[in-house]
Amino acid sequence: MMIQNIVVVSPMYKEIKKMIEQKNVSKNFRYVDEREVTQGDVNWADAFVGFNLQADLDYSNLKWVHSLGAGVDRFLYKKQWNENVLLTRTICSFGQRISEYCLSYILMDLQCHSEFKTLKSQKKWQPTTPKLLNNQKVMVYGTGEIGQTLAKTLSSFGVEVFGVSLSGKEKEYFKEVMTLNEHFPRLREMDYLINTLPLTEQTEKLFNDTLLNQVSQVGFINVGRGNSVDEKALLQALNDNRIRFAVLDVFTQEPLPEDHEFWNQSNVWVTPHISAVTTPEEGVECFIDTLKNIEENKPLHNKVDVSKGY
Repeated sequence: MMIQNIVVVSPMYKEIKKMIEQKNVSKNFRYVDEREVTQGDVNWADAFVGFNLQADLDYSNLKWVHSLGAGVDRFLYKKQWNENVLLTRTICSFGQRISEYCLSYILMDLQCHSEFKTLKSQKKWQPTTPKLLNNQKVMVYGTGEIGQTLAKTLSSFGVEVFGVSLSGKEKEYFKEVMTLNEHFPRLREMDYLINTLPLTEQTEKLFNDTLLNQVSQVGFINVGRGNSVDEKALLQALNDNRIRFAVLDVFTQEPLPEDHEFWNQSNVWVTPHISAVTTPEEGVECFIDTLKNIEENKPLHNKVDVSKGY
């Protein structure tokens, strides 16, 4: 496949432009803000690079679309896709970033940070023994590149890591991998649940009353997609102490509305979708590597299976 005209659509388009120009990529480029891209830009291009597709534009005549993010639900979820259009995604430090994000909140919990902060405000000297990582069991939803990196990180500290995937295929660093239908009996054993799954029709509202009724005093971390969680069910599980605390980086609506109940929940941590950001440097590096592999007919490790949605 030969690519000549490329339109880059991003809030970071100015930074990306500088970096691509420094790489001396011999292609024709247009750099456009997300709010200003037109059908003319898309019709001119062989390839589209960005975080989103605009609902009112037709992208079906492109040869290649490259997502600057790891997730591609904004390209595929409940949308029609021309299977002749190649879709790739960015793979970079997401696994490491998400692993460190999750580990930080697990350690915060085990080391009793919130408890000691409260005791300090009360000027109370009241020792509590922190718990150890190697006594914990964690269920990670999603065993792809991000989930596997997370499992590697946690298991290196002695954590027992269990995985949930659509296939149930065994993966390195997981003690056991189960399908969505198989994992319910193991939920009461878990100390933490971590969602890294992409958003598909199968994962929409996965964390609902049915699932959350199976857990007992777990910590819940969502770094996957907000639409995978039934927010009312999560709030009820928090109020019932089936979930002791939740760390939420993604939401059904972003930015999170000011009147949302999550803001007022003392046992909910809210972060603004920062657990796995794409830096301009990493985005450009992955894009250029993918472009080179496409033109040299090399294997694409970041190719998206559009029938699966990830």
